[in-house]
Amino acid sequence: MRIIKPCTYTVLSLALASVTQVTMAQDAHHSMPMSAQHEPHSSHDSSHQEMKTAIKSSQMEHPAEHAEHAEHAEHAEHAEHAEHAEHAEHAEHAENAEHANASSIASRAASAQHPVDHKREHGGQIYQATEIDSRWLNNADGRGHLKTEIESRIGTDENKLFIKLHADKAESQDADYATQVMYSRMISDFWDAQIGARYRVDEHQVTDKEQLDAAVGLHGLAPYFFETDAYLYLGADKQVSFSLETERDLLLTQKLILKPYLNLDVVLSDDSAYAQKTGLSSVWLGLETRYEINKKLMPFIDVAYSYEKGNQHTAWQAETGSEKQWWYGAGLRLKF
Repeated sequence: MRIIKPCTYTVLSLALASVTQVTMAQDAHHSMPMSAQHEPHSSHDSSHQEMKTAIKSSQMEHPAEHAEHAEHAEHAEHAEHAEHAEHAEHAEHAENAEHANASSIASRAASAQHPVDHKREHGGQIYQATEIDSRWLNNADGRGHLKTEIESRIGTDENKLFIKLHADKAESQDADYATQVMYSRMISDFWDAQIGARYRVDEHQVTDKEQLDAAVGLHGLAPYFFETDAYLYLGADKQVSFSLETERDLLLTQKLILKPYLNLDVVLSDDSAYAQKTGLSSVWLGLETRYEINKKLMPFIDVAYSYEKGNQHTAWQAETGSEKQWWYGAGLRLKF
């Protein structure tokens, strides 16, 4: 309004002055003789020229006001565009929020309908694996020895059931068996605590061929990636023993692998009819080289050194001395 009013007053003043001048010119025309009336209309031309000059003068006298008016118009246009953009942005945010809310509701509904699947994705799935290891070894005297181990496990990452079978058969002799059933519970990222029982059969004994021992131990990965099983056994007639098995894979290639291993038994006490000498009872230290045809079929060769301390003298057996010997042979490992 501040810009429009001065311009309006100026235009009205100029129009009033023009009308006055036209009226005065008409009066003068009527009072002039006829000869003067036929003269050129120079006065009308001059009046129009004066009006144009006045309007131009008015525009030159108020350039700032005209510029301010244009600036306000431009600002109004920008404000209108900004308002439209803001409305569009709010609409887009509202649409995104609606989609996010719908997705969240659908996700919660799916989780409520399938709680077991959600648990399985975080380590609750049940898996099973079985490994069969069989090898034939010969010593320096040419005596053969067949050793077979079967290990099967089933369960989750936290809770598992282990079943282990060991069979040793010397050439031309009956086999000795040991079956072990263990419940395994994860106690850290690398270790499981295990508890269970071991059932043993020794065909060389005349009495007490079958033995049942309680077992407790650890299963896991020792520093430097040594897979380790350590067990303490408690049986009848004060039979207390400790066993340790540890091994590690060393990759020469992706398929050719070296595996050093150590198996040892320690007898802490034994008052049975076929008692073994206390202390370090037996040690097997070997190096296995296997070729993985695939992850299920793996033949290997084996070289090992063994130590046996021998048996105590009892009413059922004579005392035996220790034995040390080298073994070499080949075997096959299956996994499924």
